[in-house]
Amino acid sequence: QVQLVESGGGLVQAGGSLRLSCAASGRTFSKYVMGWFRQAPGKERDFVAAVSWAGVTTRYADSVKGRFTISRDNAQNTVFLQMNSLKPEDTAVYYCAAKSPWSDLYDSREYDYWGQGTQVTVSS
Repeated sequence: QVQLVESGGGLVQAGGSLRLSCAASGRTFSKYVMGWFRQAPGKERDFVAAVSWAGVTTRYADSVKGRFTISRDNAQNTVFLQMNSLKPEDTAVYYCAAKSPWSDLYDSREYDYWGQGTQVTVSS
């Protein structure tokens, strides 16, 4: 079992930055691929980014490439999402999630554990 708790969301103006954190419980954090998803009102939950077990490999949605950076600290059982050059269309609830294999990264149904989400609002 892995419990995930996100933090760092808030209200920011367009062009600003936020850093999300996701703290995980348990001793097996390094065995999980970690991902970030987001869900805007009335829309599906969309893939944002994923990072491999040791943090060497990453994957991003096209909409955030060059603006967002995912990273992890296995010693602290934490995964981060640095978000720069934020746009109003980035407004959503952001969720972190965990899965074992490095496959089907874009499919939320393939993730085993989820946090409760943190709200990010970008004003124009």
